[in-house]
Amino acid sequence: MSTQIFVNLPVRDLPASKAFFNALGYATNPSFTNDEAACLVISDSIYVMLLVEPFFQGFTRKSLCDARTHTEVLLCLSVASRSEVDAMVAKALSAGGREPMEAKDYGFMYQRGFEDLDGHLWEVVHMDEGGPPAE
Repeated sequence: MSTQIFVNLPVRDLPASKAFFNALGYATNPSFTNDEAACLVISDSIYVMLLVEPFFQGFTRKSLCDARTHTEVLLCLSVASRSEVDAMVAKALSAGGREPMEAKDYGFMYQRGFEDLDGHLWEVVHMDEGGPPAE
């Protein structure tokens, strides 16, 4: 069995967060979704658990970070082309997200990002198969 990753993120408004990510094209797994949590299927091995803040708080003794004012983590997803990078960010902006920084083009890698409704930072990248040029 391959390793799966479940990224857990606290959210303030679960229905709004689900709608935001559904607008980006991600499905919700109903087997792991209820009034306190939603499981987004990113790929066959990547899932994002959106947990309402009080439920999320039950998994840690630490204070929750307000991702609208502090950076807690940068989540990065790769896509197959530069146009898919632009399309994903456009969907996020249309669904109420915000683009916190300008696009970056490193030649072999193209990167843009967005903040979701709770301020979590997502980067979307396309990398050429050959990788960076040899020095």
